[in-house]
Amino acid sequence: MNALDGIRVLDLSRVLAGPWSTQILADLGADVVKVERPLTGDDTRGWGPPFLHDTQGRDTAESAYYLGANRNKRSMTCNIASPLGQGLIRSLALHSHVFVENYKVGDMSRYGLDYATLKAINPKLVYCSITGFGQTGPYRERAGYDFAVQAMGGLMSVTGERDDEGGGPQKVGVAVADLFTGMYATVAILAAIRHAERTGIGQHIDMALLDTQVAMLANLGANFLVNGATSAPPLRMGNAHVNIVPYQVFETAPKTSGERDFVIVAVGNDGQFAKLCEVIGHADWSQDPRFVRNQDRVRHRNVLIPMIADALLKSGKYVWLEALEAAKVPCGPINNLAEVFADPHIQARQMVDHWQHGLGVPLDLVASPMKLSQTPVRRDLPPPSLGQHTDEVLKEWLGFESSQCEALRQASAI
Repeated sequence: MNALDGIRVLDLSRVLAGPWSTQILADLGADVVKVERPLTGDDTRGWGPPFLHDTQGRDTAESAYYLGANRNKRSMTCNIASPLGQGLIRSLALHSHVFVENYKVGDMSRYGLDYATLKAINPKLVYCSITGFGQTGPYRERAGYDFAVQAMGGLMSVTGERDDEGGGPQKVGVAVADLFTGMYATVAILAAIRHAERTGIGQHIDMALLDTQVAMLANLGANFLVNGATSAPPLRMGNAHVNIVPYQVFETAPKTSGERDFVIVAVGNDGQFAKLCEVIGHADWSQDPRFVRNQDRVRHRNVLIPMIADALLKSGKYVWLEALEAAKVPCGPINNLAEVFADPHIQARQMVDHWQHGLGVPLDLVASPMKLSQTPVRRDLPPPSLGQHTDEVLKEWLGFESSQCEALRQASAI
């Protein structure tokens, strides 16, 4: 049994933010039907390489990007630009609990698939719209992409090396605005499902990447607003923390190959700082009035950090990691992805799902991190074929006969 057994989700979203949200709902047991364009499907089906290889080592049509955002779903095709296709979606919406779309503002109205129309059909429907800039405001008609939103939402202004160290604005290595919007959308959908169960009334959820990105500024946004709108905006700090010292990357002695090596140290309180000082052979630093409290260390970071950096250069990464972990000082290596997936802890936590794909080849993908003791998440393959479940869904949700499905196919509605 899964937590969301019995919840039907009609998913008209593409690429990442919407699919990420519906993937989480599917992990939790919802029946997510991914509605894709006939012939081409979700854009990400073609976003490669890498693509999954067949038994001969040749590229298939299965992109890693698509596979990583659509597990546990069923795929059906529908041409929502056609009247027949629009009518089909309205019929499916009548039997849905949740409807998710990430079309441009106004597109759903032109198709007769907007919230007002579907609410008249199904008053309990939870309808989630995901766009770059939301349904209101002067930017509402703009196309919004993660990269642009990271820039506009302030994240890139605080990400990257410091200007005085030759740095510049830098985006995050994964599409965090998309991913966080998907996460916030999931939370909102679950709350709206709860409300609909209690009251019989659904609602429209208006999710915007830019809103989410601004919310994600977290303590940096709070720092700026609490200081007052006339204060100087925070600057890029590289791998350092604006409010905590020492909390950054440090170079250690090089590897035996001569390659540079690094460790991260994340001292969160004054007690941990005292332990760090003992480990690196300078216990007296924790009694220095310039460094006793965190606020003192923040004010004197330009003095303290070079001192710590010099000390850590005297030994190799693993020497320091062993000593710091023994002293309960938060620290860690900087792993590449090969090291991540080889890590015994990641393996013990079952963070990789292993399947045999229908093409006859093994398929490994990152697993859901949610571990529920009573209602464990599902661990099913993404739909390997575009439209694989079209007839199945129409028969199951709408009671269609095979002849009706074939008639829709002949009319290019599916």
